[in-house]
Amino acid sequence: MSLVALHDVAKSVRLPDDSLLQILRSVSLEVGAGDHVSIVGRSGSGKSTLLNILGMLDMPTSGSVSFEGREVRRMRAGRLDRLRGANVGFVFQQFNLLPARTALDNVMMPLGHARGRMFWNRRRIAADMLERVGLGHRVDQVADRLSGGEQQRVAIARALVRRPLLILADEPTGALDIDTGATVMALLDEVATETDAALVTITHDLHVAARARRHYRLDAGVLAEADLQRAFEASTLQAAEVAR
Repeated sequence: MSLVALHDVAKSVRLPDDSLLQILRSVSLEVGAGDHVSIVGRSGSGKSTLLNILGMLDMPTSGSVSFEGREVRRMRAGRLDRLRGANVGFVFQQFNLLPARTALDNVMMPLGHARGRMFWNRRRIAADMLERVGLGHRVDQVADRLSGGEQQRVAIARALVRRPLLILADEPTGALDIDTGATVMALLDEVATETDAALVTITHDLHVAARARRHYRLDAGVLAEADLQRAFEASTLQAAEVAR
C-alpha cells in the first residue's frame, strides 16, 4: 500500500476577472514508505501547490488524495489536522519560523501535540535535533537573529523532530552554500532511512534532485517522469553557450 497517493488530481483557482487558472492537470503519483522522490520544474509550474496537496495543507479541485489508504478529502478538519501533525514534516521554502522565539522553541513546537515520552522529553529531543543540523550552539538564539542558512537548518530540524512518515521539502538547500546544502541533504536522507520515511523533494538544483531514487518534472501543471541525465546535458550545454 502506498503511503500517500494522488490519482487524477487537478487544481484550479478563480482569478479576479472570474477566469480559471489551471495549476495542476490530471496528476497521479504514489509514494511509498522509504521512497525518495524529486520533482523539478520552473517557477510557476505548480510544484509548491503539488507539495501542499501531498501534505494535506491544500485540497485539489478534483481527483483523489489518500494517506495510508484513507481518502483525506472526506475527513473532518480536526481529524485531518491530527493526521498531518503526527505524520508529515514540512520544510518550507520561506522557513515559516516564529521570529521572536528561540531556535529551540521553534523546533519544540511540533512536539507540543505529541504524546508520552516524546511530549515530556520534548526539550531534549529538540536540542538533540538542533545538534544534528549543526546548531547545538545556537539553541537559545531568537530566529530573526539567525542567518538565512541557520534559519533553514532550524526549519529542517523542526520538520524532522517528530520523525514523520512523510517528509516534504520545498527547495531545502535554497538558502545554503554548497557544502552545508550537501550536509543537510545527507541528514534528510539519513533520518528518512532511519525511520523508513518517504521523502519528497522539490528543487531546481539537478544535483539535489539526483539524490532521489525516482525523478519527475512538473511542467505547466503536468507531472511526468524526468530524465535527469538529459537535463544535466542540456544544463551543461546552456552554461557553455552563456560562457562564449
